[in-house]
Amino acid sequence: MPLIYLIAGEQSGDELGGRLIAALRVRRPDCEFAGIGGARMEAQGLKSRFAIEELALMGFFEVLPRLRHLRRRLAETVADIAARRPAIVVTIDSPGFALRVLRAVAPLGIRRVHYVAPQVWAWREGRVRRYPGLWDRLLCLLPFEPAFFARHGLPARFVGHPVLESGADRGDGAGFRDQHRVPPGARVVTLMPGSRMSEISRLLPVLGETLQLLPTVVPAVPLAGPVAEAVRAGTATWPVPPLLIAGEDAKYDAFAASSAALTKSGTSTLELAMAGVPMMVAYRVNPLTGIVVRRIAKVRHAALVNLLAAGTGLDARPALVPEFMQQDCTPDALARTLRSLLDDPASVATQRAGFQTLLKGLRPSGGLLPSEAAAEAVIEVMEQA
Repeated sequence: MPLIYLIAGEQSGDELGGRLIAALRVRRPDCEFAGIGGARMEAQGLKSRFAIEELALMGFFEVLPRLRHLRRRLAETVADIAARRPAIVVTIDSPGFALRVLRAVAPLGIRRVHYVAPQVWAWREGRVRRYPGLWDRLLCLLPFEPAFFARHGLPARFVGHPVLESGADRGDGAGFRDQHRVPPGARVVTLMPGSRMSEISRLLPVLGETLQLLPTVVPAVPLAGPVAEAVRAGTATWPVPPLLIAGEDAKYDAFAASSAALTKSGTSTLELAMAGVPMMVAYRVNPLTGIVVRRIAKVRHAALVNLLAAGTGLDARPALVPEFMQQDCTPDALARTLRSLLDDPASVATQRAGFQTLLKGLRPSGGLLPSEAAAEAVIEVMEQA
């Protein structure tokens, strides 16, 4: 029975991995699975070698204190792959860890696929020189990425973005308002501070202070598994107690009930776009990390919706959704813009029209779902003579 070894390093990768395993089972029910993942992948039968939360780190100075531990986990993972000799290794996002695994196992002659292209088109393009030989196939989520990698002699395949399978556009807003007894006419605002400890430690205090300036809104905070308890603790002292939402279905119900959202950058912006929720983006990282990123970034915007709306990912047109990064991410600025968004139907209509346009470009060809397209690419590489 062919063994497929998968590695995901954070919640979004775990969701990708869960859908990928399900799609692989349909096509190759004889396969077995091993590796590193979270709740979604384990629900599909993968027993994770260690907790995925150990890899969910972001930023130069956030990683440094954990570097020795990460190196130990890297060595353990490589040794496990060498012992198991899987038919293929599939790494999912988390390039800091995943690409090191791929390089280390290259001498074993095992076929390798990396799922979610490193975003070197946004910053540190010179890293592309290190990639030849790391994988047999690169699977891209964004439509402009294959052309970028082709310019560097690295063939890549666009398989579509998994947000299309999320169900984010099928929430029950009326049911959510009834369940949580939201008063008629009250406006729900979804707040998404992130799924990493480093994200919520910086964003939760700012979001709490922002709510002090917006006492009439009803805040809803979806709980990301790895940081759920930290978010509960961090919101306990907020002046406006938020509705804490657990589970994907409940999150999408909150989206459907929301008049607007304030979210960190990342996949959450695409989920909100699927649900048609007008939004703004806030983000803070370690100040030193922020300085480094500003110096080497090649794109003007951080939010995926803005990059996709620009068409190429490298365009400098005005943002579709407002962004507030680092020192600009203040309670006054967030509250002022959120209030404007809630009261400006023209801005809402502009955002929603832009969402529909950019989402059309995220579909793979052939009528497949993104997970199905990815599964077919993995099997194709695995079965190569």
